[in-house]
Amino acid sequence: MTDTTLLPPVFLSKLASRQDAVQCMAGLRALGPVVFTNGVFDVLHRGHASYLAQARSLGGSLVVALNSDASARRLGKGPDRPLNNEMDRAALMAALESVSLVTWFDEDTPLALITELRPDVLVKGGDYDMSQLAETQVVLGYGGRAQAIPFVEGYSTTALVKKIRQG
Repeated sequence: MTDTTLLPPVFLSKLASRQDAVQCMAGLRALGPVVFTNGVFDVLHRGHASYLAQARSLGGSLVVALNSDASARRLGKGPDRPLNNEMDRAALMAALESVSLVTWFDEDTPLALITELRPDVLVKGGDYDMSQLAETQVVLGYGGRAQAIPFVEGYSTTALVKKIRQG
């Protein structure tokens, strides 16, 4: 008789509560500089995949912090967003090869989480002015660096959702 019991996907081991993420940082640092980015990442598309792969190439590991559902709703993207709940978004993010660890935050910004994790490199999309972010000042303050990755034109979750709704 063949055992057909399936084990959970290995990528789920990349999911970490905030407290666990803090504890994982020493292990990640052993791989090289820890790169950090954050966002809602509601409906993944090619722009996200390119951005995350480029972010990962800047260090030894990539930590992605997702806005919780409540945090995402406060961003004003619409009353029905995010379309995918935080655990589904986290699982999809963890399944990506470029992502080393996924955690989430409930605040409006990841400032407190960044202060706790102290990543070596903060990365945002090119649509952000890094000099205007409080997160940049925190990372630079302890000797890290901040970098914007050029925005991939033509890819937007908001535009994709609009296109789907219009049929």
